[in-house]
Amino acid sequence: MGRLNVVSSFPGASGQPKSSGLAIEFAQLSDAGRVRGHNEDYLGHAAPETAPAVRTHGWLFAVADGVGGHDKGEVASQVAIETLMQGFRKAVAGEPHSPLLQRLVQAANIQVYETGRNASPGGTAMATTVVACALRFDRAAIAHVGDSRCYLVRRGQATLLTRDHTVVNDQVRLGILSAKEAAESDRRHLLSRSLGNDLFVGVETSEHQIFADDVLLLCSDGLHGAVAAAEFASLLTGSTDLTSAARHLVALANERDGSDNISVQLIRIREVERVGMYRGRPYKLR
Repeated sequence: MGRLNVVSSFPGASGQPKSSGLAIEFAQLSDAGRVRGHNEDYLGHAAPETAPAVRTHGWLFAVADGVGGHDKGEVASQVAIETLMQGFRKAVAGEPHSPLLQRLVQAANIQVYETGRNASPGGTAMATTVVACALRFDRAAIAHVGDSRCYLVRRGQATLLTRDHTVVNDQVRLGILSAKEAAESDRRHLLSRSLGNDLFVGVETSEHQIFADDVLLLCSDGLHGAVAAAEFASLLTGSTDLTSAARHLVALANERDGSDNISVQLIRIREVERVGMYRGRPYKLR
């Protein structure tokens, strides 16, 4: 199976200072699937390197899915993720995550666009989806473009935190199509937004409070197109082994479909630091 990465990070673990605030563990896995000869998905994460950085910068996770039918989709997804990670690591300490992600995704869009234009004489089409999740204190900030998704699994329920930027989903929102018609449409995977098509892109962001025992799941459509949200919740509720859970989800998607690349990141919240905000600055709640 594809690329697997597992990291545990919580107070008292080897190399992790005690009382570091937010504590997490995560696993990620990417697989080419059963049909495609190469993987156009790309995963990335940026971890705080010091105890103060847990509070000043936090964590960043991201999944990108190079758009099929475009040249060099695997290049587009890698460029997008690496631009996000580099920008996050260089961010000003304490910068609010939602506007930071908005800025970084726009920077990734420009980088993908320019990489495509410079790829060969006359340029080449290059595009990718992206979903990113930044974590600090007791907050998760989400930014996305395209149909890669982020779910929150809490107390046995999986809630979708993103909205697919697809033509049929936009038509459902406008009342042109019903949900049933959209699910059966041959155009349901046609994106209405992606990185790299133009110099500017509409980035959608949201922010959510998180609690201990929550699990955040980021994935490409190769996973969520084959495995239902209720199955995410069932597998991850009470599961202590994120590595096995990631492998199980990818294997299940391959068994049911496998026609697309499949990528997943699983992030379990072990501890949070409860804070309030005053004039854009956090203060600790007792």
